[in-house]
Amino acid sequence: MIKNVKIIGSGSFLPKVIQDNSKFLDKVFFDNSNNRIETDNKLITEKFEKITGIKERRYAEKKMNTSDLAYYAAKNAIKNANIDPETIDYIILAHNFGNVDNKHQVDVFPSIAVRVKNLLKIKNPKCVAYDILFGCPGWLEGMIQGFSFIKSGLAKRCLVIGADTLSRVVDPSDRDSMIFADGAGANIIEASNSSGGILSHNTATYANDEVFYLFYGKSYNPNSDQNKKYIKMRGRKVYEFALKNVPAAIKECIDKSKSNISEIKKILIHQANAKMDDAIVKRLYKLYSLEAPENIMPLTVDRFGNSSVATVPTMYDLILNENLDNHQIKKGDKIIFASVGAGMHINAMVYEH
Repeated sequence: MIKNVKIIGSGSFLPKVIQDNSKFLDKVFFDNSNNRIETDNKLITEKFEKITGIKERRYAEKKMNTSDLAYYAAKNAIKNANIDPETIDYIILAHNFGNVDNKHQVDVFPSIAVRVKNLLKIKNPKCVAYDILFGCPGWLEGMIQGFSFIKSGLAKRCLVIGADTLSRVVDPSDRDSMIFADGAGANIIEASNSSGGILSHNTATYANDEVFYLFYGKSYNPNSDQNKKYIKMRGRKVYEFALKNVPAAIKECIDKSKSNISEIKKILIHQANAKMDDAIVKRLYKLYSLEAPENIMPLTVDRFGNSSVATVPTMYDLILNENLDNHQIKKGDKIIFASVGAGMHINAMVYEH
């Protein structure tokens, strides 16, 4: 019987193009009623930075697709794990829009996971590759699926990837376009008889009034091509939903793992909005009648923006490589992965390193 499932390899890929907030000063913004926003863009970007914490973000070079970003992150994870890629049983790839060309067409045929398998030159037909669409929590849900495959005996080793190029599906006339970014993160998980690993997980889908808090819609600019669609967000609704539901979901996951909140060393939460993430963590500890410890929650959104499925695995990889401020994860540390996003989906995982 398989005792545990552990992460044995980690990799990420950060695109080279840096887009800071000054790049938005010459934009013409419209509200969701198609009215031009007359507020000075300098004030708009200053307010945006104060609320979200985002100072800059990464964009993929024009010649690179989501599948390329995913490939490089996967290649780094395989190298880090020091394994033969032919021994991978599943490639589970989370994204939201697949490859997006210059004409704004979305391409997911064949799947992005299959393209990554091709780029990795894996010949083994028993290495099954498939995509999942699960909003921003997609990478973590992929980890949960891989965990389930391994625990059930259907697999011994899985490659889980989160990759997106959201910069190609943003409406340039929408202030929310400043939130989104590109990137990829990947992990190798496998069966293990050593201590630690995935201790618990929790997932929920809210699809009633919440289903279109994030959606694919027309540009706010009435003079633009109304046949094109872009990622859209009801920001206030998302914020309220996250603060109401995410802390409880994380608490349920911690309790299920039979861990004490004091044992948690890091909380790696989806990087959407620094203010929102900070409030989620504070509310989590309030559920235990405690104050949140300092330095418990790393942040990357300030420099990398919201790359959706890629934010959490990228952050994890940066910490393991000691490339993220003063954050470290040591052997035996218990950490939390958590995310919230389009669906609306929430998930969480307690992991002992």
